[in-house]
Amino acid sequence: MYPRNFISKLSGTDGENSETSVWLDYAFACEYLDKKVYKELCQENIEIGKLINYMINNPATFGVNEEGV
Repeated sequence: MYPRNFISKLSGTDGENSETSVWLDYAFACEYLDKKVYKELCQENIEIGKLINYMINNPATFGVNEEGV
């Protein structure tokens, strides 16, 4: 896999993770989630976002072919 393709896929994933954050806010506002669960899920969502961004910034760490740049 080439870096641009890898980053493109992860950018889409990052967008989906951001959408999940919006849905968590919505679920909490509608009282589908209690505050404790909401905070836990939001924290996990933040951590996932950090991992995705790390992968975007360090594609070679994940076996991406640097020659494809």
